Amino acid sequence: MISVEEALARLLAPLQKLPHEQISIVDGLGRVLAEDMAARRTQPPFAVSAMDGYAVRAEDLVTVPVALHIVAEVPAGAGFGGRVGPREAARIFTGAPLPAGTDTIVIQEDTERQGNEVRVLESASRGRYVRREGLDFGEGEVLLRAGQRLTARDIGLLAAMNRPWLLVHRRPRIGILSTGDEIVMPGDPIGPHQIVSSNSLALTAFVAACGGVSVSVGNVQDDPEALRRIAAATQGVDLLVTTGGASVGEHDLVRDALAADGLELDFWQIAMRPGKPLIVGRYRGTPMVGLPGNPVSTLVCALLFLGPALTRLSGVTPSEEPPPTARLGAAVPKNDRRQDYLRSRLARAADGALEVFPFEVQDSSMMRLLAAADCLVVRPPEAPALAAGATVPIVPFPAGMLPI
Repeated sequence: MISVEEALARLLAPLQKLPHEQISIVDGLGRVLAEDMAARRTQPPFAVSAMDGYAVRAEDLVTVPVALHIVAEVPAGAGFGGRVGPREAARIFTGAPLPAGTDTIVIQEDTERQGNEVRVLESASRGRYVRREGLDFGEGEVLLRAGQRLTARDIGLLAAMNRPWLLVHRRPRIGILSTGDEIVMPGDPIGPHQIVSSNSLALTAFVAACGGVSVSVGNVQDDPEALRRIAAATQGVDLLVTTGGASVGEHDLVRDALAADGLELDFWQIAMRPGKPLIVGRYRGTPMVGLPGNPVSTLVCALLFLGPALTRLSGVTPSEEPPPTARLGAAVPKNDRRQDYLRSRLARAADGALEVFPFEVQDSSMMRLLAAADCLVVRPPEAPALAAGATVPIVPFPAGMLPI
């Protein structure tokens, strides 16, 4: 068995970020930029008012109250072609450009208007409530970098930058093939010795949350010829993922069945729990990951291996942040030679520290506990017993993929 770290490195080594394509900004949410994005305009393009009120000259407000003559009204989206002179003012609204000659906004709450005269009751310093030209950004300034996955905030920024078209990496196409005589899809007739399948649906959701496109070919019974036939139909995907059939039993057929049809095995079995029987190789030239069949093992391995693989294929710039940690809220026993990933809950202690509480039962078939968990506590091989209060590394569940 190899270590988790070596397994991940060997899985990622041959993977390359996918080619780019051009899309509309309206389709940009969740996509990964393939180029740096520079602003095509200055924002704001001119000095504008930040409040409703009156555009004035600060030098006219040295002594207040003072009466000023109103010479113009300037709404947002319009301008004043003239110039505001001494002891004059322009009625102005939020977002409207400052008229020539003015440098300050007096908010309407600090004024009294009588016809074409406004009486300013409170003084204001030069530049008050004025958004200067380029306050947000300037034309040509690079604001978003290649390798960044776009959020709703980024879409708003790109729109303000006047970038209607985006160059992004193509979404990874992930083939998903589940195996096993014992499983049926939710809602289908269930035989006396069958169970409802959750793996393929959970993996489809996981792939979507990671920005990929799943190509599900359904469930294959424990028949080598059927397995080879369905696996061959997944040609054209960027990564093939199987679930089940990866262990050592007589019905665990994935390795042997696909080896006769072009599977080049890199490694099999990792020193980890849950998820020991994990297959990595190439099937007919396509990178392949064979996940174990227990539901918890499937999703833990997806988080630890499939997630990084999707990140690499998507062109996302890897994070350089150190692994997060938390304080144990309960003692944990000594670990054996396999790296352990304990489903756990997170809570804030009275002192504000983040505390983690591993569940007492860690059986790899129990999806309920995985759904209730906030993170995984990482226990390295041969790790000693730890008392409550010790600091341990954790793997948080990213929002949208698994419970936060």
